[in-house]
Amino acid sequence: MVSKNQLKFIRSLNLKKNRIKHNMIVVEGLKTISEFIKSDFQLVKLFSTEKKKINNIKPELIMESELKSISNYKSPDGSLAIFNISERSIEDQTLYIVLDKIADPGNLGTIIRTCEWFGINQIICSESSVDCYNPKVIQSSMGSLSRVNVIYTDLIKFLKSKNLPIYLADLNGKKLKKSVINNECIWVFGSESHGISKKVKKLAHKSFTIPKYKKNIRTDSLNLSTSVAIILGLLRI
Repeated sequence: MVSKNQLKFIRSLNLKKNRIKHNMIVVEGLKTISEFIKSDFQLVKLFSTEKKKINNIKPELIMESELKSISNYKSPDGSLAIFNISERSIEDQTLYIVLDKIADPGNLGTIIRTCEWFGINQIICSESSVDCYNPKVIQSSMGSLSRVNVIYTDLIKFLKSKNLPIYLADLNGKKLKKSVINNECIWVFGSESHGISKKVKKLAHKSFTIPKYKKNIRTDSLNLSTSVAIILGLLRI
């Protein structure tokens, strides 16, 4: 049986300050938990409503009512785990995906999943971007967060330190064409509401927009994660 103090502690990890304090995160869903167990994240505790082993690890039994009281899912699938947060540092690469002050956890989770699909194992975020260990990010990344490193850093210092062309995804940029971009580069995407900050824009070499199929199409913008997918598709396919 899970104690009241354990349940209280697990609930507390919904807050970023407590995740930082304890260096721990909550992961839910059998498939996602399995992906994290196979990664370099260290398992701290595994709970399940059934005795069946998960990745050959025997879980601690938890009642359905207890699981529902701590779960971020409307319909939890019967399993929940706590992992230590792994230390992350920026790796030198020739293609960087950079996110400036993005706020939507669902978008970040989808971007993480999309980046893995296209062979990108690292994402650079501004320090003010949504926490990648937010439960909604973990849920929407579908296990990809266990394999894609999300690094938070001072973007201005980072961009100045790299000798690569910096491209912005911007509605006011030039029409995006494969022929005018370098595969070795830094792509910067801005927040859903405010776009890319002025300080970052000053460092850019070029700005591009994904053109509409026809001028009379009335949709005014693309979802952020969709824009990332289109640009990565252009670079990788």
